[in-house]
Amino acid sequence: MLIKSWMIILFCGMTFTCNAASDIKPAVTQPIPINDLVGFKTDSVPVKNLIRKSYALSAKNLTYLYGSANPSNKGMDCSGTIYYLLKSAGVSDVPRQANEMYAWVEHDGNLSKVSNQSADSLELKNLKPGDLLFWKGTYAVKRDPQITHVMLYLGKNTKNQPLMFGSSDGRSYQGKKMWGVSVFDFKLSNDHGGKFVAYGCIPHLTCETSKQPFYLDNS
Repeated sequence: MLIKSWMIILFCGMTFTCNAASDIKPAVTQPIPINDLVGFKTDSVPVKNLIRKSYALSAKNLTYLYGSANPSNKGMDCSGTIYYLLKSAGVSDVPRQANEMYAWVEHDGNLSKVSNQSADSLELKNLKPGDLLFWKGTYAVKRDPQITHVMLYLGKNTKNQPLMFGSSDGRSYQGKKMWGVSVFDFKLSNDHGGKFVAYGCIPHLTCETSKQPFYLDNS
């Protein structure tokens, strides 16, 4: 009787694991086109290294997995991807959540806030490769500050289109919906209903270097 009970428990545990795994949506991703990034050759060494590390992650075909910050889980969420990326780049004090990263960058004095949602807003004049990008309202959650999404700005491609890296459950790249750790088109708004609110350099990594700013141009 005892053996039978253990067999039932083991079977239920295996069933739960299989069901949980089947609920994970397969990845739809695209590697970062580094050769198409027009400013990559002139980016600072820390920014180049960061983009190369981002490329390596984008090439792993990782799905979007809420709560994960480890590629060994076969997927990561948005803040988990940036957290893992910056940790691998040697940034020891990076927080885990998107709202905490926002406060971290703001505390360091390098956060540029954006209220104008126009693609050619002068509020974006200091945006440069290696900056963190922040949104609010991409999903319902109580946080202070109300930041729910974070990604990394990569710069523009040869078609003058701004690109970013991170993890998402539906943002697009070149007209195709991605799902997971990938390259994406950088747009201020999307069908998630979120609002782009700020950007800034990464403390202890990219803030010590400066470049000519990149203006956002979606033409």
